[in-house]
Amino acid sequence: MSLNNKIDFAVIFSVKNANPNGDPLNGNRPRTTLEGMGEVSDVCVKRKIRDRLMDASVSVFVQSSDKSVDDCKTLKERADKVLDLKGKSDPKDQAAKACQAWYDVRAFGQVFAFAKGKTGDGVSIGIRGPVSVHPAFSVENVNVTSTQITKSVSSDGDGSKKSSDTMGMKHRVDGGVYYFCGAISPQLAEGTGFSDEDAEILKSVLPKLFEGDASSARPEGSMQVLTVIWWKHNNKSGQYSSAKVHHSLTVHADGTYSISELPGLTPEEIPGF
Repeated sequence: MSLNNKIDFAVIFSVKNANPNGDPLNGNRPRTTLEGMGEVSDVCVKRKIRDRLMDASVSVFVQSSDKSVDDCKTLKERADKVLDLKGKSDPKDQAAKACQAWYDVRAFGQVFAFAKGKTGDGVSIGIRGPVSVHPAFSVENVNVTSTQITKSVSSDGDGSKKSSDTMGMKHRVDGGVYYFCGAISPQLAEGTGFSDEDAEILKSVLPKLFEGDASSARPEGSMQVLTVIWWKHNNKSGQYSSAKVHHSLTVHADGTYSISELPGLTPEEIPGF
């Protein structure tokens, strides 16, 4: 069974004294646009969605090393347990197996293009998923505070050096409201088997996006989903374009929002967890 209705969605969340998504090319400072708006990449958002799916015991292919639930050290190891990526394999059959085995593959898609060995045998499989997720941006410019830190103990050497001789920096967004939009395409869902039940699973984890995601850069409670907005169209093609649906949402700096009426399309508003 596949997806019977086009779906659009949006997630509004707040950040308070946290680094929502560090930029490794900029000293791990919180990502910002040239105009000073806070940004969280779509890759980061998908990572959090995958982690919440794993918390709900849903099978996921792209697992982070600190949350891995199997003994596979690489994606290739995980793929080899389920798929036959040798030259004589039918790519369509292997794609179907991958979609059936892992939720994130049938949702977001995946490229299976691993080293083929000395013989050159192998199959490269590209799967296009029906769930698209935009980067998140803040509603207003964010203020980034940088704090110098020192080590409290020596991590190497003979221990004779002073314990505070190693300096570092921590960065945080003092406060801000962000949001991102996304969509689920029934046409692409037909190719991966993404179903109405899968859509409900995604809807259930979005309000909990930052639960169990604490770290030194994101203390528990510093990031919170305020509202999830879920538009379910009455057919596969959709009553309106995703652009029109997403542009009907206006988010304000205090976390409140307004939605312009689209006749025949009523959004479901789900509070954060």
